[in-house]
Amino acid sequence: MTTPAIRPESIDNKLYLHATGDWRLAQLGPEPPQFASAPSAKDNYLDGAGITSLDTSGALTLLKLLNERNIPLDTITLSNFSTAHQAIFDLVRQNFTASQQRQPAPRHRLLVQAGRTASSVGLHLAGMVNFIGIISIEAASLLRQPQRFRGKELANQIEAIFVYALPLAFTMMFLLGLVFAYLLGIQARQYGANIFVVDGSALAICRELAPVIVAILVAGRSGAAITAQIGTMKVYEEIDAIRVLGLSPYTVLVLPRLLALLIALPLLVFVGDIAGLLGSMLISDQQLSVTPITFINRLEQVLETKTVVIGLLKAPVFAAFIGVIACYMGFTVARDARSIGLNTTSTVVQSIVAVILLDAVFAITLVKLGI
Repeated sequence: MTTPAIRPESIDNKLYLHATGDWRLAQLGPEPPQFASAPSAKDNYLDGAGITSLDTSGALTLLKLLNERNIPLDTITLSNFSTAHQAIFDLVRQNFTASQQRQPAPRHRLLVQAGRTASSVGLHLAGMVNFIGIISIEAASLLRQPQRFRGKELANQIEAIFVYALPLAFTMMFLLGLVFAYLLGIQARQYGANIFVVDGSALAICRELAPVIVAILVAGRSGAAITAQIGTMKVYEEIDAIRVLGLSPYTVLVLPRLLALLIALPLLVFVGDIAGLLGSMLISDQQLSVTPITFINRLEQVLETKTVVIGLLKAPVFAAFIGVIACYMGFTVARDARSIGLNTTSTVVQSIVAVILLDAVFAITLVKLGI
């Protein structure tokens, strides 16, 4: 067995490449075969008379070496190859992938990427609109046949979304109300306006903080869980099994979860209002000399019913968007575990962005309407 090598020879502006040795995988070590530098030529010939053995790995190595020396592969003429060796070499050359060729750097990469991103976002939004249409049709069908509704599944989802999230939502809003009143009180104390901390806390917590913070909590907790559940069911073909049974996966999986979110999120926001005001009342009593009785009396004067109602009305809108995004991303999971993780993360990000954008729309619209 001889070591594989290539010996170049230039004659009359023609380049002859003499390949010698055993060009098989077993003889190809980590170091590339010897290939001395050669001048460029118009005509290139690959002489295989000295090749004792050749397999596809050897032919691929030959092609890579020639490609690295910028020798056009389609201009090489084979000479003195045995019939078997030439067949192997031609087969590998025909299937030599374009990715192994030297490709010029793509131009306008940023513009191309922007176009691809815009196209991807457009397709995603179109798919979501189609998904909303399917849900609407299923809901209308369910109104005509209410006996098909799965009440037990709805109760289970309300328990998972509302009951289990209740301690976390209460604690988060209590601490947020405490911190907000404390920071607001630092400024109010300088002007002897401690009592106005009640005004600021009531408006901020009931109208903005509680709906947004609780919605973000539900998006990260329940939205991610819904996507993971539906995605896992798709991977294990449980959704296909539901269809085989003659049931609609949208009626079985989507509508109970969506309705549970519509019920649970306003309740959690109401609990968040109470928790936030309790936190504000505690810090006002401890740091600002505003007693609980004084706090409650002032709260009755400044907290209008419409402020609480506006915050509660935001909750179903947030819930609808979170539910649609979570369920849609679950149904678009590919049949692998990696896709479940990617779609779950995407659900949380999309839901949080949607909540913030919707809250901005609410704020601008309500101010324009004078509400």
